[in-house]
Amino acid sequence: MGIQERKQRERERRRQQIIVAAKRVFSERGFSKTTMEDIAREAELSPGTLYLYFKNKDELYASLSLRILQYMNIRLEDVKKENDSEPAQKIDSIKEALYDVYQFDPMILINMFHLQSGETLKNISSPLLDNISELSRNSLQILADIFEDSSDRNTVMTRQPNAVADIVWSLFTGVVLWEESKRMIDDDKDYLKHALDIAFEIFARGVSG
Repeated sequence: MGIQERKQRERERRRQQIIVAAKRVFSERGFSKTTMEDIAREAELSPGTLYLYFKNKDELYASLSLRILQYMNIRLEDVKKENDSEPAQKIDSIKEALYDVYQFDPMILINMFHLQSGETLKNISSPLLDNISELSRNSLQILADIFEDSSDRNTVMTRQPNAVADIVWSLFTGVVLWEESKRMIDDDKDYLKHALDIAFEIFARGVSG
């Protein structure tokens, strides 16, 4: 292994160390109450070292979204490869894939939803923003491809696949955020899976009619 390769590996190892620490601190304190100094202390690094990898707290927060977006792309590609071509089967597979993404890392997924609707994206570097945007667009495009590739060419799914993909994403986002807000009141109750089942059942009836 050459010197340059070792330096690159060490840089990536340090970057992951910071991200892991940031996730713990954001989870415990929330975004608004977390400081770069808090994260540096958790990572056992100096605050100055953090700024060598991330220009500010917003960029570090946004970086957490990359891993779950990559996983979402993988799960949706799995659905796209399935042989089932009936609309109802496709919708059920999409629902299960998206719920699997939620279970992969609920906190980061919810943070990502808030991130995409807030001001944080305006404060991050162009390469990171481009990466997040590309992964997000790719997820929506895979959804559209899944709907377009159907044996029934007379449904709204195949006629307007991009619009349907947007609606599915909005449905998933809305149900997750609403159910999570309810859990803040009563943490013992978790109706997310049940709510998603009902929401996607209603959606399937609508688009196949």
